[in-house]
Amino acid sequence: MRRNLAARIGVWSAHHRKTAVLGWLIFVVLATGIGGASGLVEMTNSENAAGDSARAERILDDAGLGQPAGELVMVSAAKAGDWRGAARDVSAAIGRTGEVANLAAPVPSKDGKDALITFDLKGDAATAPDRVQPVLDAVAAARTDHPDVTIHQFGEASAGKWLADLLSEDFKKAEFTAVPLALGILLVAFGAVVAALLPVGLALTACMAAFGLLSLASHQLHLFQTTYSVMFLMGFAVGVDYCLFYLRRERDERAAGRDAETALRIAAATSGRAVLVSGLTVMVAMAGMFLSGLMLFKGFALATVIVVFIAMLGSVTVLPALLSWLGDRIDAGRVPFLNRRGGRRARTAGGTAGTVLRPVLSRPKIFAVASVAVLLALAAPALGMKTEQLGLEKQFGSDSELSVAYRQIDESFPGGPAPARVVVKADDIQAPALRKAFGGFDRVSVHRAQNVAEIEVPLPGGRADLAELREKRLPAAFGGTGAQVYVTGEIAGSVDFNDQLKRGIVPVFAFITAVTFLLMLFCFRSYVVAVTSILLNLLSVAAAYGVMVAVFQHGWGASLIGSEGVGAIEAWIPLFVLVVLFGLSMDYHVFVVSRIREARDRGLSTRAAIDEGIRRTAGAVTGAAAIMVAVFAVFGTLSMQDMQQMGVGLAVAVLLDATIVRMVLLPSVMALLGERNWRTPRGLARLPGLEHGEPGTGAGAVEPVRSGTRG
Repeated sequence: MRRNLAARIGVWSAHHRKTAVLGWLIFVVLATGIGGASGLVEMTNSENAAGDSARAERILDDAGLGQPAGELVMVSAAKAGDWRGAARDVSAAIGRTGEVANLAAPVPSKDGKDALITFDLKGDAATAPDRVQPVLDAVAAARTDHPDVTIHQFGEASAGKWLADLLSEDFKKAEFTAVPLALGILLVAFGAVVAALLPVGLALTACMAAFGLLSLASHQLHLFQTTYSVMFLMGFAVGVDYCLFYLRRERDERAAGRDAETALRIAAATSGRAVLVSGLTVMVAMAGMFLSGLMLFKGFALATVIVVFIAMLGSVTVLPALLSWLGDRIDAGRVPFLNRRGGRRARTAGGTAGTVLRPVLSRPKIFAVASVAVLLALAAPALGMKTEQLGLEKQFGSDSELSVAYRQIDESFPGGPAPARVVVKADDIQAPALRKAFGGFDRVSVHRAQNVAEIEVPLPGGRADLAELREKRLPAAFGGTGAQVYVTGEIAGSVDFNDQLKRGIVPVFAFITAVTFLLMLFCFRSYVVAVTSILLNLLSVAAAYGVMVAVFQHGWGASLIGSEGVGAIEAWIPLFVLVVLFGLSMDYHVFVVSRIREARDRGLSTRAAIDEGIRRTAGAVTGAAAIMVAVFAVFGTLSMQDMQQMGVGLAVAVLLDATIVRMVLLPSVMALLGERNWRTPRGLARLPGLEHGEPGTGAGAVEPVRSGTRG
């Protein structure tokens, strides 16, 4: 019989080792070098916005009226007016930096104990964070010179610099923590240094190449700041897992007594094929984010598709070439008490899975109901999920200097840190009707040459004031003038972003469920397997949502991970987690169900095939899940609230997916369905069958693997 695609690629790579390895290295070096030289292009405010906010930002962009980066400095004293000397010195110090414009005189608060100094950073707002340090130093010096007053600073430039510094530090922390963690888990899984280093090395080189290609692509599709972090999160976890699946199967076959060439061929035909199917599923699921209507998700989709494709490519080409070259040297650097080729360690792994499976398969209905009940209980808090674009004051934690400054300024000058910006465009911005409308507002800037006006409106009441502004004040003021009137700003942007997400999640969800169903249908030729795949995924996602809401919205147990409840989930997190988990859960599902189907094709009953398939994959799934949970958990310890939410959500979902879902719910449901698992639709019966083992001399034709092999 003809070998499948993965087997053919693996055999070719093994026979052309030098070409495969050198080709990979050249590709990585070129992609990294060229991409690094081209640089990353970040999206503009208008590209990251939605609805009326995006329309307002586009009007300003088209008119060349980019808003300068505004800054606020508040000087507070114990008694009214005692701030005057300090405020005068702060203003003078800020002015001497030469970096500011529109420096206004201090404005006192209602009780007279605080004064607010406003100014803008010169030049492009996008580069203001790179130029704000002299201003920060000037304010810090004034703070030292006047210990009798309190000085707070908040603004686009200072917050942007804080964010950039944190992202840089967090990315280094993630990289230098996740890699050793993964290496340690692989050492335990394989018991040998070389076997552990191989997946880590391939995953890191895949991420490097993906970074370069993404930088090149960003010149066409502009990206958000955190896209690189998301890419590393996905690429490293997926890259290590794919290599682990492949390497584990090759070592299992060697432990079963196969020669090196046969073992590699079987691994290519089975785990290699599972890697191809899993990778394709993940990429297609990620592509669903293009349907969200938001450039943020388009960037995430592009980044994850690129890195998963490269990781998949390396796993089925370079890995078999390296395995063929290394041979038995793959076990070099054995770790005492960890390395066992078969024997007791393998029986222990299989025995642990067997211990769990025996009661599950003997009472599948009870365990199916119980596991569903546990997942639904975890998912319950998700019913009250609230989403918003978290402001920088919430992203950094309530005790951070930036968050404290925001709160203090907002208390003394309500709506000051996050005012609404009304953008008005007309054929004649000086028309009498418009001049009359402008009279109802305090802070109006008219740009005559561009026929555009900007109005700044404080929103002390937050979203309620925004709704009143959009639905009542603006229609009353500008109705009948023929002008285009749109509102942007932090609060308006969050509302518009959420509204677009609500509209976009429907086509994204429909796309990924349909694609998952079709891929599973053609992979296993069973609509039952396809439907159960989707239902199990939805349970994992729902449970992850519930945990995120409990921890980050309500604050239950947040302090245990160094975080806090902020009253809402970052707006982009739910959709991102949904898409990622639909893709990643296919790693385990395809790997496990392929092994079950492989055993079923050898003539075992469905229940016996379930038992063998899950026992034989338990070690690989446990190792892969441990790595993913560890990598995702690292992101849960970073400084940014959205990174924490993403990390914890994904870590919890993968943990539940690899334990309750794969070890309890999947076998119990498949046992209850019995032979109905393998029902093939009539339309697919005529199509060529996809082999789940190596034809001829492979796993599908040789004698069953001995019970002592590792699983």
